[in-house]
Amino acid sequence: MILLNLYLSFAKVGLFTFGGGYAMLPLIESEIIHGRGWLTVREFTDIVAIAEVTPGPIAVNSATFVGYRLAGAVGGIVATLGVVTPSVIIVLALAMLASRFENSDRLARVKSGMRPAVVGLIAAAAFSVARVALVDSKSMMIAAAAAVLVFWAKLDPIVVLAISGLLGMLIFS
Repeated sequence: MILLNLYLSFAKVGLFTFGGGYAMLPLIESEIIHGRGWLTVREFTDIVAIAEVTPGPIAVNSATFVGYRLAGAVGGIVATLGVVTPSVIIVLALAMLASRFENSDRLARVKSGMRPAVVGLIAAAAFSVARVALVDSKSMMIAAAAAVLVFWAKLDPIVVLAISGLLGMLIFS
């Protein structure tokens, strides 16, 4: 039963989220922590951190890690399939209809309304993770330095994550 619930939970997230992986995080959190009670906020934050540093889309990686945590390798596969199935179906359907609606003013207005919502979803995910991750002045300084290095110094996020991990080992040991 857990496998079916994993699939359906992540399919729901995949179906009702637009804007990519970061926009999915609040829905995953809502479903997995608050809706199902499968993980704590701390466990979910750890999974997001791991998903961030592994190759691939964060929502897919998060689904894989959550599924694995709850039901082993098969759970990881099932959760991953759940989160990508709606996207695959929608992309295939849109590809077939693309030429018919590519110049649609109505579609352009719909997308214009969705963009700000995606920013809001990403901000909500950031605040949710920040509540658990930014627990003291040291973690806040690492977060601020990481933001400066990525946003203004244009340093590669992978390099920033590696530096932050090393700092964490030194500061929090």
